Amino acid sequence: MSLDSHFIHRELFAEPTTLGGTNTLGSSNLSLLDSCVSCLGKTPVTASYVALYVSAVIAVVVTVCGNLLVITSVCHFKQLHTPTNVLLVFLAVTDFFVGIFVMPLQFVSLIESCWFFGAVACAFFNFVSFHLPTASVHIVALIAVDRCMALSDPFFYFKKITVNLIIIIATLDWVFSMVYCFTLLYCNGFFTHALTLCPYTCLIGVDEIWSWVDFVLVFALPCSIISVLYLIIFAIARRHANAIRADNSQGNPNARQNNNVPKRSERKAAKVLGILVSVFLLCVVPYYIASLIPGSINAEVFELVLNMTSALFYLNSLFNPIIYALFYPWFRKCMKIILSCQICSPSSSVMHVM
Repeated sequence: MSLDSHFIHRELFAEPTTLGGTNTLGSSNLSLLDSCVSCLGKTPVTASYVALYVSAVIAVVVTVCGNLLVITSVCHFKQLHTPTNVLLVFLAVTDFFVGIFVMPLQFVSLIESCWFFGAVACAFFNFVSFHLPTASVHIVALIAVDRCMALSDPFFYFKKITVNLIIIIATLDWVFSMVYCFTLLYCNGFFTHALTLCPYTCLIGVDEIWSWVDFVLVFALPCSIISVLYLIIFAIARRHANAIRADNSQGNPNARQNNNVPKRSERKAAKVLGILVSVFLLCVVPYYIASLIPGSINAEVFELVLNMTSALFYLNSLFNPIIYALFYPWFRKCMKIILSCQICSPSSSVMHVM
């Protein structure tokens, strides 16, 4: 969701006012317009100010380059053309666009405490900052469904789930996210009177009904699906490991030695799975918890907490390729091939990377 997304502005609709016979965004926004003053050049240049910009640049570069490596790896190497990796590509494309379009504007507005980019850029920023994280959350849920199906019914999965089917499903998810986010913004007046407010802010107010709809569709429902399915995945993986250990104990004279192999595999699978899910939830949950803080607390503290947690939300796009690099050997091998320019050879697409 965007930096100044729905929950922080629920109160804008609590006391609607009438201006020229039409309902406006409310008294809070009117006072905001009355107090609108230029904030250009008001942030002093200090060591911490420079450090924040350096950190922001590093975060954007790593996000863009890391996800571009993921996209290039899976698209170029034919061995990686699997349904699960197609979902990883859609996730990487989403994260790549977050790094290109959302993070720079987000970080500048956070550091400067000011919006420099005008009404058109504000409209674009709010649309993509609603759409891209929504699509990202849903694709992570699709990955959970994909893995659960592959483990629970592998025969059905490998027979029915194809790359083309996953492309269609992921594309429909993107289309749904775009239509949903446009509808949410349009129904709350963002493309009409919301952009006529102070040009040095980029705010969006969403009424209470849409707030809860968004909370369910973007957070509660997909995160519940992810959590439940990954618990099922872990249980299935553990059951498989126990079955392998039992077979080894019955049929292998060196069962004591071989017993350690599935145990190590089980621990490694649980570790990677736990890290992937934990990092995702760590980035998403704090924002929504902060969004539900009562508006009666200090407004500046409330806005600061939301700003920090929304930045963490976007940083999930940075963490994903780092996790791939740390825990997926095929990605590390692809990185070496790409960075050493071996990818330029005619036969590089059929290289063995797994």
